[in-house]
Amino acid sequence: MAIETVHLVQSYIAGKGKALKAEPVVICKSAEEARRKADRLSDTRLGVVAFSASADAELGDYDENPV
Repeated sequence: MAIETVHLVQSYIAGKGKALKAEPVVICKSAEEARRKADRLSDTRLGVVAFSASADAELGDYDENPV
């Protein structure tokens, strides 16, 4: 199987005390879609990160440094 790149958006809301609580990760079809979703979520969330990671799931080889 070939290496595939996944584009993800991780958002955070207020947790207990001063902690952040991670919301479920959103998988996007492209890096541009991930950027747009992150931008929209940034108005209503305490933190948002859009990143891409590459992996060959069949071999269990995952990118150690997601971008």
